[in-house]
Amino acid sequence: MTLDWLIGPVESVMAYTGTLARDIEVEDSGVAAIRWRSGAMGTLNVTMLTYPKNLEGSITLLGEKGTVRIGGVAVNEVQHWEFDEKRPEDNEIQHASYATTSVYGFGHPLYCDNVINTLQGKAEPETDGREGLKSLELLIALYLSARDGKRMSLPLEY
Repeated sequence: MTLDWLIGPVESVMAYTGTLARDIEVEDSGVAAIRWRSGAMGTLNVTMLTYPKNLEGSITLLGEKGTVRIGGVAVNEVQHWEFDEKRPEDNEIQHASYATTSVYGFGHPLYCDNVINTLQGKAEPETDGREGLKSLELLIALYLSARDGKRMSLPLEY
């Protein structure tokens, strides 16, 4: 999950999940309200019920000084990039989108290459277990909130 990396540490979550339309043993849909320690608020919506296939994934950041939307079948297209102040690096954004036919895009091969190269001593890891633990803790908090019907604060107390 990139929420912590993009926006900062999460303060709390409130989530709902359900198996709404498929005959499966796991959830097919979920929604959550998220509050970050900075005071920012956001929502998360996921579903496996899109007909006839997955249309897209997207991340939209709305702020008082700018708006960004990254979407597409593999979150591979910068669809909106606008800020109150222009910066020279903004020009690089027009080259950031790429075409893909897979919902996985090209991220998995690059990640796997980094893991292999790191294990072989040829590279430094691009991420580590501590970053993975942040994502896992957020997912656990979302599941606990949905299960117990209450807001969950982070970090979790075990």
